[in-house]
Amino acid sequence: MPCVEDSVIERMTIRSSPEHCFDVLTDFDRYPEWAADIKQVAVDERDDDGRPSLVTFRAAAFGRSTSYTLRYDYSGAPRELSWVQVGGDLTRRLDGSYVIEASEGGDSEVAYQLIVDLKVPLPGFVKRRAEGRIMGTALRELKARVEGTV
Repeated sequence: MPCVEDSVIERMTIRSSPEHCFDVLTDFDRYPEWAADIKQVAVDERDDDGRPSLVTFRAAAFGRSTSYTLRYDYSGAPRELSWVQVGGDLTRRLDGSYVIEASEGGDSEVAYQLIVDLKVPLPGFVKRRAEGRIMGTALRELKARVEGTV
């Protein structure tokens, strides 16, 4: 996914193979077990290979519950998992990607890019703080899950 002006990107090293990271990222049904803000997940469609391609999430956000549906693109698999939002109650856009690169010692360098466009306008600093929290939490929780299931 090309870097866009309003996108935010964070990176983290995870002690596991890129393949294992990718497997955890695409096991959407288990997200509520390890992603604290994700309350419910429904796989609405699968692609020809049986992978979830359309997924609806219910999550905690801004002190309330929100729902959004993402369409996943596996064309870069297993190095990249990207998505675009196709529906949401609080967000117009929640597009992003994980790019997973092998690094020294069998570890993985995971880059998480996110573009958020809310339906309700917020001051820039509030939006940036929320994006930073979303991304930091997502990467920390992913790292804990992946490293705990190696």
